[in-house]
Amino acid sequence: MARTVLTPPRTTRRALLSMLGSGIVAMPFIRKARAAETLYINTWGGPWEEAARAILFNPFTAETGIEIRTIAPVSFAKLAAQTRTGIYEFDVTTLGVAELGRANHAKLIDTYDESKIPASSLWPGAVTLNGINSHAFANIIAYRRDKIPNGGPRNWADFWDTTKFPGSRSLQNYPARVLAFALMADGVEPAKLFPYDLDRAFKSLDRIKKDVRVWWSQSPQSQQLLRDGEVELIGMWNTSAQTMVDQKQPIELVFDQAVIDVATWVVARGSPRAKNAWRFIEFAVGPERLAQFAQKNNYGPMNPASFKYLSPEVISHMPTSPENLPKSVILDAEKLLPQLDTMAKRFEQWLST
Repeated sequence: MARTVLTPPRTTRRALLSMLGSGIVAMPFIRKARAAETLYINTWGGPWEEAARAILFNPFTAETGIEIRTIAPVSFAKLAAQTRTGIYEFDVTTLGVAELGRANHAKLIDTYDESKIPASSLWPGAVTLNGINSHAFANIIAYRRDKIPNGGPRNWADFWDTTKFPGSRSLQNYPARVLAFALMADGVEPAKLFPYDLDRAFKSLDRIKKDVRVWWSQSPQSQQLLRDGEVELIGMWNTSAQTMVDQKQPIELVFDQAVIDVATWVVARGSPRAKNAWRFIEFAVGPERLAQFAQKNNYGPMNPASFKYLSPEVISHMPTSPENLPKSVILDAEKLLPQLDTMAKRFEQWLST
């Protein structure tokens, strides 16, 4: 299809001199020459975007002159469609571990190399499957202290022990995380978790299925279940649980055997604004800015230098802190990738029977 090019109306020399003399065209021409570039970022919306705008987006614009516009919510489907159609709604997005594995395998994201972000600006382990690790949340055990006053489960084997710790339970309807819980409950060491032994994982899930009252799907739902006392024990995000602790709810958080999901910044492959996209990512993972963003949302920064800008009290409840990270396991996108489709179908079938 031929491209239509719009041509501005011709201005005569006499008319132009007249306008210049009166000052009519001076400011508009200057504005066009200095018009800000624009970068489009796919976000989660809500409080996530509010924090990102205050701590990352607005300061980046102030420093570079590059305007940031946002599209919410985060959509893997749109990321895939952009590469196929060449029509870009956004240039940058964040992906969790499972989605990062899929996106990199399908060649939906731009390839990282040192010409885009110098290695000197990053830290060992910062790059995963062509994405830059930013922040993390943990899938942890939480329980109500008023319902279990003598101390609750300290690991997933305890969570699975309905005799020692009776009470209704809830887990997330998300197989890549829940299967990790099931395997650790069955005695698999975190270092030997990936790839999953699916038969062993589902056999372990069989043991607790009748005690799981709700398979939650949204963060507010998990909070409501625990707040209302509909369940006494739950596997939930540390971000959601910490919010309840901050609200003085009688909730205990357990980071032992936490399953950590990392949010990674990526650039859409073929983006016409890729240079500025990588420039933004380098800015966003700077230690002080990342520390502020992680604190705002109860995340853990992936940049180790960020902890220099945080208080010991704040660090103590972050999943990537020097105290909590060694007790946890980080989901391995590369090793899980070949299993993702199989585990999703098998989990859906298992829930329905």
